[in-house]
Amino acid sequence: MASVLEQLPKNNNEKVSNLLVGLDTADDAAIYKLDDEKALIQTLDFFTPMVDDPYTFGQIAAANSLSDIYAMGGEPIVAMNIVCFPSCHDMQVLAEILKGGFSKVKESGALLVGGHTVDDKEPKYGLSVSGLVHPKKVQANSTAKPGDKLILTKPIGTGILSTAMKEGLVSKEIEEKVIETMVHLNKYAAMSIDKFEVHSVTDITGFGLLGHAMEMAKASDVTIEINSKEVPILEGAIEMAEMGIVPAGTYNNMGYIQDEVMKDECIKDSIEDCLYDPQTSGGLLLAVNPSQADDIVKDMLSNGSITAKIVGEVKEKYDNCKFIHII
Repeated sequence: MASVLEQLPKNNNEKVSNLLVGLDTADDAAIYKLDDEKALIQTLDFFTPMVDDPYTFGQIAAANSLSDIYAMGGEPIVAMNIVCFPSCHDMQVLAEILKGGFSKVKESGALLVGGHTVDDKEPKYGLSVSGLVHPKKVQANSTAKPGDKLILTKPIGTGILSTAMKEGLVSKEIEEKVIETMVHLNKYAAMSIDKFEVHSVTDITGFGLLGHAMEMAKASDVTIEINSKEVPILEGAIEMAEMGIVPAGTYNNMGYIQDEVMKDECIKDSIEDCLYDPQTSGGLLLAVNPSQADDIVKDMLSNGSITAKIVGEVKEKYDNCKFIHII
């Protein structure tokens, strides 16, 4: 996708001067300055079902779409449904998907104001979301600083475990934990951003922890060191990876960025698979002032974040020009 976008001509009209975040840094959303106090955040995302229950699918897809607003340091204001659905299918299924999405938009504090539906043989659902942020409080992925500590706010492994769930290979307890993780809004972790010195934020979705960390490192011209022993991984994900239950997206991510990654010899293949694993509605990855990192973790947990853990740090760019180092 990045190579396709690179073929587009550059924006060059008078509005460019107000574009605070665009295509250049592969960030989570676009940001356009409206005035000295407000900037508009614009994002959209949608995908096919990864769970059987339509209401739960709607919740997951909406939580995933809303996440980009939080990753930019903003507040969601309005959302619109994006729907592909077969006209020959039971419309009550679609109603349940939309109800699930509505529940998460309501929880976010935003307003659901309509949308667009296309007749398609394969169901797909998501949201286009608009949010607001102060122009001086934008959290881009391009402003991480050497010395920053990295905080991750959700466990990884949802891609591997969703694949295993389709084959009936995990317990009901593990399945419930995976769903709980995916429907959880990053709203609660993001409540801490304005209280502390946070330098850079991104959210972890289909490109995996390492892919999104690489985008942050590349945009910030630094190297990011990930401590694999500290990364929270959902129960069962390592076991499934050891059995070879790994989605194709994991290997796609690995193939795309492995030349930018160096790893210590002690890292097990199953752990590496989890680090590359494409996440659905994953957590936030924040680069923060190291002296405040422990306090930020405590504050996030007190706000209701599903987890918050220091998983690495930002380094000066390595001489070998690698963007990621797994230890």
